Amino acid sequence: MWVGLDAVDWAALKHNYGSAEDVPGLLRRCAGPDPDDAEEAACDLLNLLFHQGGWLCSAASAALPFLLRLAATPEVTCRRTVMELVARLASEAEQVIERFLDPAWRPAWERALPEVLVLLGDPEPWIRRDAADVVGVCGSSGELTLPSLLQRWQAEDDPATQLDVILALGQAVLRQPAGLHAAEVFDLLQGLLNAPEAQVRLAAVHALAPSKPDLPEQRLELLLQAVRDPSVELWRHTTAMDSGVQGVQHRTAALFPGPSTGFALGLLNNHPAEEQRTGALAQAAGLLAQWRSPASALLPRVAARLNDPAGEARFRAAELLACLGPASAAHADEVAALIGDNAARTTRKQETVSEAALWALARMNDPRCLPGVIELVAGARSGFASNSASYPATAGWHHAVLPSLPEVLRGLADHVERLLPAVCDQLGTTTDQQVINRFCQVLAGWGPAAKAAVPQLLSLMEDDQNWDGAALAIAAIGPAGNGARELLLARADAGGTHTELAAWAHWKVSGEPGPLLEALELAAAQGSIPRPALRKLADLGPYAARFADRIRAMTTDTDPWSRVEAAHALWATTGDTETAVPALMTAIQGLAKGNYLPVMLPAVRHLAQIGPAARPAAQLLHALPHHDPRLRSSGAWRGFTQDEDIRTAVDELLAACE
Repeated sequence: MWVGLDAVDWAALKHNYGSAEDVPGLLRRCAGPDPDDAEEAACDLLNLLFHQGGWLCSAASAALPFLLRLAATPEVTCRRTVMELVARLASEAEQVIERFLDPAWRPAWERALPEVLVLLGDPEPWIRRDAADVVGVCGSSGELTLPSLLQRWQAEDDPATQLDVILALGQAVLRQPAGLHAAEVFDLLQGLLNAPEAQVRLAAVHALAPSKPDLPEQRLELLLQAVRDPSVELWRHTTAMDSGVQGVQHRTAALFPGPSTGFALGLLNNHPAEEQRTGALAQAAGLLAQWRSPASALLPRVAARLNDPAGEARFRAAELLACLGPASAAHADEVAALIGDNAARTTRKQETVSEAALWALARMNDPRCLPGVIELVAGARSGFASNSASYPATAGWHHAVLPSLPEVLRGLADHVERLLPAVCDQLGTTTDQQVINRFCQVLAGWGPAAKAAVPQLLSLMEDDQNWDGAALAIAAIGPAGNGARELLLARADAGGTHTELAAWAHWKVSGEPGPLLEALELAAAQGSIPRPALRKLADLGPYAARFADRIRAMTTDTDPWSRVEAAHALWATTGDTETAVPALMTAIQGLAKGNYLPVMLPAVRHLAQIGPAARPAAQLLHALPHHDPRLRSSGAWRGFTQDEDIRTAVDELLAACE
């Protein structure tokens, strides 16, 4: 097994953690008599040679033949982990750009391919599945791989392995040159669409879909029947998919080139298995996170799951209605019936169905959420997130999570009068600085409506640790916080890192621009005007016109946020639209193509403020209201609110430019 191992100059090779001189010892340990030690060594190799992917290291090329010898030896107990490593390396080699691919990899793979093909006939079904997966993901042509895969298909009697072989045939037949057996493979796969076994039919659709993108829609009933059949559990034993019900649902939905509303509706039909029902909601959420058009068709089916026997299904249904917010308001009564449903998830936070219902009602601006929210403000046990969190926007996938309590409160500005006493009580009793800052941010979001909190905020302003959060809230409340002007002026005159904040808050409550202009002059004297200062200059309007030349220079800044804030400040201080509008439009060019970045929202809002002079921007975005994919950069609930916010801003821009 180890012929040639010591002839390799391992110290001269690299893996993800540096020199590869430790690789030979790990390879030998993989063949050792202790199964636990062998598995540990194999996992170490997986980490060293692959880690998180992104490149093919020189040590991987050198280790490949020895990995395959380990995989071919029945006595090696970690064969499956070794095969997993081989599959990941073979797949990554086809995805990385050439400069991240070790030059020795392709020759090493060509020499290794015959050994991989031999493993298709291994006595152990798991190894045959692993080998089929490797052949499916590798870059070798169909001409080289199809004969062995066809031979395996003809001899295979293990149901799970058959599914892996079908998927491998579908992948290999597309790699050119496909060879003489390509037509035979396509005929075989086409015939399997009518096979007696539901999962074989499903595998055939998966194998053919890349070359026949219309096939999933044409065979929708076939797909639904297979995915909802108890035999779908067979996929857990495969290597290529290796997933339960939800994974098969997700992978199958991904076959559809557009929004698969029919597939989601079929999944949402009642089913005796809880995993099927919760999986259907997860799939509907993933679809709605990516597309807007399915909402009207899916909403009634999602709302029907509010009465599901399973707590997880009820939670997911309520959480998804919360994400859809105002669009789901017709189902508010059904959601309100779940207040008091304390069924908890099995997650770390153990969020309850009741909390998901409160969040949904809050998003609908329904006052029935207020008693429960007030209890949470007062310190009741909460499954809401402790801090604001972001999740990636992944196609077809949705993270069913709750926001933080301050994020819930900020959306309830219409109900400040009822919520404010509980918030003020917390500000008066807690000593937790983070909690104080979060509630001050909530008050800032509520603005002038929170004026009854001014006495509490004045008390906080006496505290050196908490005054800045209180100042932020006072500034947002505005003239009603005029009682803080002397405290703020004293802070501004004292100098230090928070001078600018104190001077700005003083301006907001008193209307006197002098202290803020002095503070901003100091900030601008350091060179480029900091972004927060640009916002304050815009707030001052014509009072800050003397900064115009420096602001104008920043409208071409390479940082899009600075560019947007500078353009807005220039317009706000001078009325210059000839410079401001083109600068703002540079930030929204991608939006017209359906690409969303957070900086686009303030840019569109600023353009809407400018009005008719921003008509070129309105013309650029005129078709956006009809764009079906959601405009988002984040996943979870935030992706839905991002889509709502940017579309509202675009509507305001279009109206302002009519």
